Parts: sequence; C-alpha cells; structure tokens
Amino acid sequence: MGCAGSTLRSGASFEDSRLAAIEDSRFHEVGHHAQFEDSRLAAIENCRFHEVGHHAQFDEGGRFKQLPPADDDAKLLVANHPSLGVIRLDYDYPPALGDVDHPGSFYYDVFYRVVPGLTFELCQSGELPDDVKQRFIDAITWLDEQGVAGITGDCGFFMYFQALARSVTSKPVFMSSLCQLPAVVCAYAADEQIALFTANGESLKPMRELIKKECGVDPDDTRFVIVGCEDVPGFEAVANGDRVDVDSVVPHLVRLAEDTVAKHAGTAKPIRAILFECTELPPYSDAVRAATRLPVFDSITCCNSMLASLMDNPRFGVNNWHLSWDGAHTTHRFGDNVPPHLKRKLVNREHPENVARWNASLAEPREI
Repeated sequence: MGCAGSTLRSGASFEDSRLAAIEDSRFHEVGHHAQFEDSRLAAIENCRFHEVGHHAQFDEGGRFKQLPPADDDAKLLVANHPSLGVIRLDYDYPPALGDVDHPGSFYYDVFYRVVPGLTFELCQSGELPDDVKQRFIDAITWLDEQGVAGITGDCGFFMYFQALARSVTSKPVFMSSLCQLPAVVCAYAADEQIALFTANGESLKPMRELIKKECGVDPDDTRFVIVGCEDVPGFEAVANGDRVDVDSVVPHLVRLAEDTVAKHAGTAKPIRAILFECTELPPYSDAVRAATRLPVFDSITCCNSMLASLMDNPRFGVNNWHLSWDGAHTTHRFGDNVPPHLKRKLVNREHPENVARWNASLAEPREI
C-alpha cells in the first residue's frame, strides 16, 4: 500500500512516473537527430532502488551504481515521496479514470477525506454553517498530518473555500483548476482568448468577484469564452450522480470544443488555450488536445504541476533525496478516514456501484 510516510523497501523499484519520464525523455544526439540509446535504456530499466541507507545514482554512462551506506544523519534528510490530499464533497459517484476522485488519475499516492454535510448544493452556495466549517478545517488538518505535499478539492466550487483552507495549512492549496488561470493568462497576449469549460455555463457568474480576488482575473473579461457542457449528450450523468459513459461523451465534447475554437478562428481574438473547470472533465482532455492541438488545462494538470515542484528531477541536479513511491495507491472508500461520530453526519451514502466494485475486489484471490 502506498502512503506518504511509507519506508523504502530493499529492492523496491523506481516509481512508475520516474521510470516513464526517463524512458520518454532519454536520448542522445546523433548529428541533428535524436534516438534512444538502447544500452542506456536497458541499464536504467533494470535499475532498482536499494535500502534508504544506500543512495542510488547513475554514472556518466547512465548505469546504476550503489554508493556506501549513508550515516544516520544523512538518512534523516531523505524526504517522503510527495502525495496529494483531496477534500471530498459529501457525495459519491462512480468516478471515471481522469477524475480527481479516481486515484488512478495520478502518478503519486492520494489521500481522501470527505467532509460530512458538505453537499454539492452547500459547496455551490459558497457558505458553510459553523459545524460543517469546523469539519472542513478538521479535514484539512488531517490531510496535513498525513504528510501530503498539497491539497485540492473534488469540485470546482471548492474555490469558495480556497482562503479558508489556506488559513489552516502551510502546504500549497489549489482547491480548483481555476488556480492555474494567472499563469495561463500570462502566457498569452491580451487579444488571445481562453475558453473556460464548465459543467454549467451559468455556474461561474456568481463566482466572478471571488475569481477576481483569488486569481487576479475577471471571468467576464472579453479574453474568456465561457462554455457550458450541460447540453452535451451523456454528460447529464454528472448532475445525476451516475457513471458517465466516457466513450460515448468523447465525440460530443470534442465537437463542442472544435466548434468553439472554429467560431473564433480567423478573428482578431482566436482561442489559444482551454481550461476545464469541472473536475469531471479531465477524462476528455487528451481527446480535446488531439482534436484542437491546443493546450488543455484541468484539475489534473493543476495537481501535477504543483506536486512536480516537490519531486526529484532525475535528469539533473541532486537525485534520490526523497523516497520512491511503490506505485500502489492507498485504498479509499467513501467515508474512510472520517471519525466514527462524524460518519453519522454523512448526508449521502456510498454509491451502489462503488460498493459492488469493492465487494468484488474482496472476492478476488490474493497473493500470499
């Protein structure tokens, strides 16, 4: 089981993300062309971390070499592998791969904590009664205590509580994908537009002043094109709390993106980037990127960029200063990690499909 405080076992392999990054980027120059170096690829693919007391390094040829054990003081300097903390609504549904609530969407471990009583409707209102507010604070504190590197939420409306979460922890807080807006806006000229896709086109209007305060940008500015997905066939399952048939929604979502981009193509204000505000839109990001050839920012890119700032870059500099991740996500069910006396305060129950999936997993044969 992966966890923020897990220790590195002898023989534990590189985390999938690091290995994938090395495999994808490793090359050497051959004239003006680049090709993979088979010998280096084979060497690094066979690399394995040893005990924490042994630092792992590569020599100039890209081969793994083991150094003498570090002293006790050096061992204390080894940091945990960065993990993500997610505040969840009091609401459960079958998440698709790519959704924030699906741990498989991330190449690092994820810790979840539901806030009893914090329903979607309450989150959308932007106001919390005192008891729910305290539970929200307790949830942030709990995630902080797990050693997570940063904290986000599983709904775009958590932007309302960005400041509250920030006041509880010193860890970076990015409760909505909208936290990326300042960087995205800075990357493009004033006459280039950014399309903001949301589950409902009207949902951002009440958040205008909040977004201006937190992000320094005005969603009503002519630089932004607000696109609602409420009429996308199949996407209504989001509002119903049902499983979204991603494969059937993809062509409709892609068409909406293509039409939006085409509408502004050839004008004085073309669309240069897309930002998905809804946390259930990332499953379609790759398809939209492929169809439009535009950068698509979403809740996953937001989390990845923040956690990347706390990860070892194996290509250069000091390496192996944090532990490896074993590639196994910490298991989580709706309501897990909530104290027993607060579980009774949950408004919603675990979705039947998630219950069935969990029971099926328990019936699977286990390796001994």
